[in-house]
Amino acid sequence: MEKDKKTFDIKGMHCASCVIVIENSLKKIDGVLEANVNIATEKATVIYDKTKVNENILSSAVSNVGYQAIIDDVVKTEDEEKNEKQKDLHKLRTKVIVSLGLGALILWGSFPGLINTSPMILRNFWIQFLLATPVQFWVGLTFYRATISAIKHRTANMDTLVVIGTTVAFGYSVFVTIFPQIVTRIGMESMPYFDVSTIIIGLILLGRYFEAKAKAGTSEAIKKLIGMQAKTARVMREGKEIDLPISEVIIGDIIRVRPGEKIPVDGIIIEGESSIDESMITGESMPTDKSKDDLVVGATMNKTGTFTFKATKIGGETVLAQIIKLVQEAQGSKAPIQRLADLVSSYFVPIVMILATFTFVVWYILGPDPSLLFAILNTVAVLIIACPCAMGLATPTAIMVGTGKGAEQGILIKDAESLEIAHKINTIIFDKTGTLTKGKPEVTDIIPVGSINNDELLKLAGSIEKGSEHSLAEAIVKAAEEKQLALSKVEKFQAIPGHGVEGFIDGKRVIFGNKRLMDKESINVDSSIDKISEMENNGKTVMMIAVANRLVGLIAVADIIKESAKEGLIALQNLGIEVVMITGDNQRTANAIGKKLGIDRILAEVLPDQKEAEVRKIQAEGKVVAMVGDGINDAPALAAADVGIAMGSGTDVAIEAADITLMNKDLRSVAMAVILSKKTMKTIRLNLFWAFGYNIILIPVAMGALYPLFHILLNPIFASVAMATSSISVVGNSLLLKKKKIIYK
Repeated sequence: MEKDKKTFDIKGMHCASCVIVIENSLKKIDGVLEANVNIATEKATVIYDKTKVNENILSSAVSNVGYQAIIDDVVKTEDEEKNEKQKDLHKLRTKVIVSLGLGALILWGSFPGLINTSPMILRNFWIQFLLATPVQFWVGLTFYRATISAIKHRTANMDTLVVIGTTVAFGYSVFVTIFPQIVTRIGMESMPYFDVSTIIIGLILLGRYFEAKAKAGTSEAIKKLIGMQAKTARVMREGKEIDLPISEVIIGDIIRVRPGEKIPVDGIIIEGESSIDESMITGESMPTDKSKDDLVVGATMNKTGTFTFKATKIGGETVLAQIIKLVQEAQGSKAPIQRLADLVSSYFVPIVMILATFTFVVWYILGPDPSLLFAILNTVAVLIIACPCAMGLATPTAIMVGTGKGAEQGILIKDAESLEIAHKINTIIFDKTGTLTKGKPEVTDIIPVGSINNDELLKLAGSIEKGSEHSLAEAIVKAAEEKQLALSKVEKFQAIPGHGVEGFIDGKRVIFGNKRLMDKESINVDSSIDKISEMENNGKTVMMIAVANRLVGLIAVADIIKESAKEGLIALQNLGIEVVMITGDNQRTANAIGKKLGIDRILAEVLPDQKEAEVRKIQAEGKVVAMVGDGINDAPALAAADVGIAMGSGTDVAIEAADITLMNKDLRSVAMAVILSKKTMKTIRLNLFWAFGYNIILIPVAMGALYPLFHILLNPIFASVAMATSSISVVGNSLLLKKKKIIYK
């Protein structure tokens, strides 16, 4: 099986029922493993087997149930996105104006009280019929198309309720207009209700118009990211510098960037140096100094110098494009809490149809005269007011705002499930090297044992560590190179994970590592044990080097604690979260660092392949665990944790093992991610409360529950106002999340 993931736009969705219909159609495809449709983003995310499924099959599955899939890999510019949205909004606004305008004229000529001020022509039933017909069958065509498609696939959605409700009102009015004598003969006033059908359609579309404008605000983070793209690049071709659209840049192009210009694509500097503002990726306001062989990222801002670089990533492969894709996928994913809304929505429309039928029968049999008219109007009110839109929008709109707000802070959240789980976290495990510390240790002490001198010891250590990829090795090699020591050739080099390295130099076996390695090789270090203890008590990592099974020296290395570490950990502890440090260092060194950071629970001498087991042990205590690491060496532990949080590098955004990536490398962002999750979940719960409460309270009112005691009935026109208001209020409440500050204490 060759798995792939695709996110694409869907046109024509209006409610939670639409979501379920499309999801079910996609899930029926052989080879589709998972399908999520999001009404707020109007996108579908599908995970499928590439050997069985292609884009055409996905598109057909969507179109077969009456919707349109827009499948392409093009990252649209901000102007293209804006123009497309404006075009759709303009069409919708035109239909709203026409329907409400004509509806107002009909209402003027038919509503008690208003009718006395209207011209005679508007009181004519046939004129009202002519005014209502284009609203019913041109403006309302979108409802009919969706309903016909739903009926073909034996489903029902919000559009079905609107079509039945307005068609009943329109059909009754047509009958009254053509056969007024029959209506009069059965004891009813021959009064049509064209105003009900037209104004309901107009108000529902007005609600969708305001909802669309509000939803546009929830995707502001994506707009900002897209707007960061440079539009042109100064490319050197055939000895000349020419300005080209970035779409025409190819890998390998040499590009010149001058002060104040945006870097167009990702690449490697080949000449020059500069200071670059990378805040759009990292959230860090301080510019970063760059020179030859350094990586540069597209859409970041060149501040001072001029340089040339070679393009290495273009189009959808750039860091910015990956970030946009990551945020879009997160905004389109579903949180577990949404399953409740989806489950209710799947049964909601059929239940409403049953309630509407029940309402008609009860009012027709038991209602006062004219019972038929009461039965029709109350049935229409039930059909119109029972919109599952608010339930469908309650979760995804809040997720959109939450993940977007996170992206603006340099916190990339992989999916909605991670955002939801994050608020339950009560224990966070931090890897030490590269997470709590800068990951760039420096040599602090060189202590020879025996006749060897400092330079000889450092040369020996630098030579054996030259082939190692460990961060401590880098510090030792760097120290040797700074002293311009000529490193020796190493034969039979071997890395021993969690212990050290070994090899042969000038025919002699050299081993370099921690005390565990010395014990394993039966090398006596007793003469230096006090010095080792002293350095470890000061938080230094001590490495021992032996030649021909005899200790010849000690080299101590210290890693600098990150500036944001202590503040970030205090913020988590203030949230009631237990902080744990995990490291391969010995217990004494780990305790020294833990003491500086205020960490009580320390897991020391843990080998890389044991970190996952330590995570699972803490989970077995009943804890909800997050793991914070560098996203590469800690991948198994990150995957095992309830939420994996990776410290992003800016050049490798999509760390698959992690659920959340901190692009800014600021440990205070861990607390911010938890707080963001808490605020988002609070918004979702409030949204669901109002969405369910609205239907629980107003459907009985529409059925006429208040009539026996208070003689109050819900006019279908007011029902449509209430329905539109419920959806807009849910989106509006989600937008309030944008204004909330994510602060830690």
